Amino acid sequence: MERTAMNQLIRWKDKKRRKPLILKGARQVGKTWLMQEFGRRYFQRTAYVSLDNNQYMKDVFQPDYDINRILMAVNIATGVKIVPGETLIIFDEIQENPRAIASLKYFCENAPEYAVIAAGSLLGVAIHQGVSFPVGKVDTLELGPLNFREFLCAVGEEGLAQLIERRDYPLLAAFHDKFSDWLKKYYFIGGMPEVVATFAENNDFYEARDLQKKIIEMYEDDFGKHTAENELARIRMVWNSIPMQLAKENKKFFFGKIREGARAKDFELAIEWLQDCGLIKKIYNVSKPAVPLKAYTEFGAFKLFLLDVGLLGALSELDARSILDGNAIFTEFKGALTEQYVLQQLVFDTEYTPYYYSETKSEGEIDFLIQKEGQVIPVEVKAEDNLKSKSLKQYCSKFRPGTAIRTSTANYREQDWMVNIPLWMVSQF
Repeated sequence: MERTAMNQLIRWKDKKRRKPLILKGARQVGKTWLMQEFGRRYFQRTAYVSLDNNQYMKDVFQPDYDINRILMAVNIATGVKIVPGETLIIFDEIQENPRAIASLKYFCENAPEYAVIAAGSLLGVAIHQGVSFPVGKVDTLELGPLNFREFLCAVGEEGLAQLIERRDYPLLAAFHDKFSDWLKKYYFIGGMPEVVATFAENNDFYEARDLQKKIIEMYEDDFGKHTAENELARIRMVWNSIPMQLAKENKKFFFGKIREGARAKDFELAIEWLQDCGLIKKIYNVSKPAVPLKAYTEFGAFKLFLLDVGLLGALSELDARSILDGNAIFTEFKGALTEQYVLQQLVFDTEYTPYYYSETKSEGEIDFLIQKEGQVIPVEVKAEDNLKSKSLKQYCSKFRPGTAIRTSTANYREQDWMVNIPLWMVSQF
């Protein structure tokens, strides 16, 4: 299946001052496939080395960081000739070998002619455990689940994906029902590559849900393998609380909802660990919707989202019938699914960093704020064709933004104070 990240890898390959690239992302988002497919398409050969339980390569990095010696070892281990410009070198599961991470600095400084990509699902955890990271000596790229356009292509709807990219509003309106139907399926299937590929092949919602449950079990197994016993219970509590937190009308994360009397300091490390694994996304409130948004971050007020909308449904135990019965998925848990979906598209299909805005003494909340071309754009999320936008209207009256976005299942329309964008086009404004 095609990934838009492939274009970013091509740009990296063609950079004049290319550094080694670290591909970040949670387990099961397709990092290994993407690296190997990139090598197959754009290099004459690929030298792939997994550092997971690889004692030979562990010994190679141990004595020193002599690049010629390391390259010779890679050649011996893979049987692949290492030639600058012709060979892609891949170090997978690099978090398992801290000295391999450190070696990227020396590839950058002493052998920039070699194309080196490294990937690690638990890299963030390793770094916080004291592993040295070559700051300034590597490029980074985060890979997430398939976004909605990638999902459409994977299930054979390339034409619909092209309509989104072309922003052909009349044709988008003509195929409204088809987009709406596929959006509901995406809410259930999500974007994890194995789940999408299996659904595309078998069109079986129940098999897709079984795969999602196995992925969740794999993640939860990691909790115990890579954390101390005293932190394990807190990680599980945060993880399991996210569906309930998102289901609230006020989606700000409340520690008291995890456990009565819980305080932020009790769960800060647990949240950080889940972030480092790429399993959750933390979105901050801002005290003022002004440029730069980062300067007005309120670190004590935030929302937590999961990696993937399909996994949110699986963790919430939404039955497959909720999608098979048509609109039922929109009436039960609809707000949480829709906001998770929008967040996912903004994070993995745009260059923007989303925030949100909520005043202390106001019931109104702007679901997301985006900083674009020197202005702050409010984005209000609606699960259906609901065109009532009380919070957004109040915000616009107070702050007079140059652009305001409402995203819903309604067709594209412009009004004097805001623009309605269909949910399937939310990454294209």
